[in-house]
Amino acid sequence: MIPIASPIIEDDEIREVVKVLRSGFLAQGPKVEEFEKAFADYTNSEYAVATSSGTTALHVALSAAGVGKGDEVITTPFSFAATANAALYVGARPVFVDIDPLTYNIDPERIEDAITEDTKAIIVVHLYGQPAEMNHIIDIGEDHGLIVIEDAAQAHGALYHKKKVGSLGDIGCFSFYPTKNITTGEGGMITTDDEDIAHLARMIRSHGESERYEHVILGYNFRMTDIAAAIGIVQLKKLDKFNSKRIENAKYLTENLKDFEHITTPYVMDDVKHVFHQYTVRVENREKWIEHFKREGIGTGVYYPKPIYRQPLYEDLGLGVSCPEAEKASGEVLSLPVHPSLGVEELDRIIDAVENFQI
Repeated sequence: MIPIASPIIEDDEIREVVKVLRSGFLAQGPKVEEFEKAFADYTNSEYAVATSSGTTALHVALSAAGVGKGDEVITTPFSFAATANAALYVGARPVFVDIDPLTYNIDPERIEDAITEDTKAIIVVHLYGQPAEMNHIIDIGEDHGLIVIEDAAQAHGALYHKKKVGSLGDIGCFSFYPTKNITTGEGGMITTDDEDIAHLARMIRSHGESERYEHVILGYNFRMTDIAAAIGIVQLKKLDKFNSKRIENAKYLTENLKDFEHITTPYVMDDVKHVFHQYTVRVENREKWIEHFKREGIGTGVYYPKPIYRQPLYEDLGLGVSCPEAEKASGEVLSLPVHPSLGVEELDRIIDAVENFQI
């Protein structure tokens, strides 16, 4: 079976974890600080704040930005639920804006129509590893006094007009879940150039402490461990290599699949570096495709089978809306393996499976 994802953990990651285990310093400590500095440098950000997951990074980011009860947060309906859940965590209301059907990212042309006097922030998702159209979105944020937060959980190392994602908006949020472009097992990171936001984020992730046993604001236990950070430090050094292989694999697939009429290959914008967290095609009769690939020994994924507002939680909260492009995409998207462990033999198997599919 060719898996849809395959985390790469090698001897150097293992050695670094063993060093931490032997040090006796297992919780947040010097390795977390080292990872934060390396990640800030990598993303060309002034500050980086490590957290326990990408979800807690979003939660902390909104809290540190002052988003709270009664506020509205504009975001995409076509993402993992954590993107919108973060708004609920701080008492805000997510407002869903439809997507661009080519990139699957939030459509900037629709954002201003959703802004009200209660709007406080925009959470942009760089879905599948392709940056959203940030210049337009940043202009909207500046014109209306809104915080722009990048959910870059799937886009480590991606570039927009030669700038790293996570350094474009006011705050960037990353995930290091095992299937991401790099992993720490579980973990997240906040990036920002705002000293006050970074300071608040550090307090919020650690029980609201300004110093040991001095709790000045409401906080949580959202800390990263030194064990996770030790993995992350090594993985970060490999990120560009991993991404280059993903891009190479994606290019090979597209070159060999683009002429098949029954499958639509990914669109890549000009002047961006798409890092292909997922290689997502569009098909009709998706379940038939999934069963076909399964018989061929090829793993697939559907990211995502329904817009967030179609989830029972959001329907119960009365947050359902109509986003036709997100609805259409959720019924057609199918992700194929593209991860760095794949060689030409596996890629050719995927291409052969597409060619052999009976409509």
